[in-house]
Amino acid sequence: MKCDDPVAHGQYRCRCGIVPPHMLEAIIKNGDAEQRIAAAQTLHLTEQMRLERLSLVGEAGPAQAADETAGAAHKSRKIYTAANGTGLPGNLVRSEGQGASGDAEIDEAYNGLGATFDLYNNIFQRNSIDNAGMDLIGTTHYGVKYNNAFWNGSQMVFGDGDGKLFNRFTIAIDVMGHELTHGVTQYTAKLVYSNQSGALNESVSDVFGSMVKQYALGQTSAQADWLIGAGLLAAGVKGVALRSMKAPGTAYDDPVLGKDPQPDHMSKYVNTTSDNGGVHINSGIPNKAFYLTSIALGGNSWDRAGHIWYNTLLDTRLSASAQFQDFANLTVDNANKLYGATVGNAVVQAWQQVGINVAAIVSWQNNKAVLSTYTSPHSMNAWAYIQDNGWRKVQSLTPDGVTNTFALLVDAQSVNARVNVYLDGTTIYQAYSV
Repeated sequence: MKCDDPVAHGQYRCRCGIVPPHMLEAIIKNGDAEQRIAAAQTLHLTEQMRLERLSLVGEAGPAQAADETAGAAHKSRKIYTAANGTGLPGNLVRSEGQGASGDAEIDEAYNGLGATFDLYNNIFQRNSIDNAGMDLIGTTHYGVKYNNAFWNGSQMVFGDGDGKLFNRFTIAIDVMGHELTHGVTQYTAKLVYSNQSGALNESVSDVFGSMVKQYALGQTSAQADWLIGAGLLAAGVKGVALRSMKAPGTAYDDPVLGKDPQPDHMSKYVNTTSDNGGVHINSGIPNKAFYLTSIALGGNSWDRAGHIWYNTLLDTRLSASAQFQDFANLTVDNANKLYGATVGNAVVQAWQQVGINVAAIVSWQNNKAVLSTYTSPHSMNAWAYIQDNGWRKVQSLTPDGVTNTFALLVDAQSVNARVNVYLDGTTIYQAYSV
């Protein structure tokens, strides 16, 4: 669904639903009278929520600083019911530690929020969404036949579905992991929700949503179905899920819902002004890159691939307006830092298979002296003369990477320091004083 424009203090917070607008618009066009009404009401309620949230300013939490918060993990779930109304959060029906309520939607929400907390805490040592023990709040039974689930900036909201096209929105654990990850992104990278940065925002949510499901089921990358929202589509719908990370564009092909429009390669990138620049559509490209990385590395997706993506999400070099190329570059750099060149090159190959080229790192060389440096006007290009390697062009990892790296090399030269460098013949990928 639509998300807010920037509000105070430059914050960007996604108020977005798991069901993308193109699906709801297809229902309004192709569905029967009852289906059209339900889809239109869903769009209306989500737009109303968006406008209400626009009036709130100064509400987003800190970005990278939150990830350094110390303290023991604190799981605190609170599940409410809206009783088919639209007031939030509604009536509290289950709190942390209480037994099952007997209401499937309430209990599924409780379990799904817990599974998301467990992945982030046990694997990534993150203490809830904000890394400071934030309560996990979910409101069930929102609206009448509401065909969506969303993160509104502070809590989860689940519709019951219309029963004809969509089942209840708590039925898919990865949907909860996906939406709660929008909150994690809100507290870390703050990826702007439009065009490629918005598609990265969506993709990161799919990546961690899928890992939540795989972790809860104890599945390896090879065993997982890599579907987002499996079980959400009602009986009779021609489809298996909302999206497929393994094969973007194949999740559904239905007379009412339309055909899955996701591309799996940059050559098929969809340029559109709808859906905030196609954030739910073009996310298929980085989604497949993560799938390919996980399969190539083997084992569980969270063993190495997940840590590479998580470190990239927290990387201070990842700008809020990052493009696919920027994110790909950083995943490769983080892969090399965490696990070495073999894993780094596997990530390179995964991105290459979806049409994004990140040059493979050939060598890692230690303790080379910086003998001379040169930069062109505006720091658009920079070179360093490295002992035994000659002139090497500095490759930027972010829009200001050339400037930052060049300044560092000049400093290394001025103090007669040595540097560690990644080289691939003519390019420095990273350099720092030792």
